[in-house]
Amino acid sequence: MINIAFGANLVLGFILVLGVTILYFVRIVRPELSRDEDIFFATLGLIYGCILIIHGWRLDPILLFSQVLIIIISLFIHFTLQL
Repeated sequence: MINIAFGANLVLGFILVLGVTILYFVRIVRPELSRDEDIFFATLGLIYGCILIIHGWRLDPILLFSQVLIIIISLFIHFTLQL
């Protein structure tokens, strides 16, 4: 069953998809900044973002908060280490 409901999970999923899409397009725009692992992380991020968008309505608040923290930390670390 696919049930997409507007909530924090939808916003979080779109933020994640937007972040990894930017990571993917860095490879096209500025190839000297990208690494070979970026394609792998972008693919995993797109899959994870789609799962959050489609099945995120099942998350209780504390689990959703943990997902928010994981995404913020991973995007922060990845973009700061890339600079």
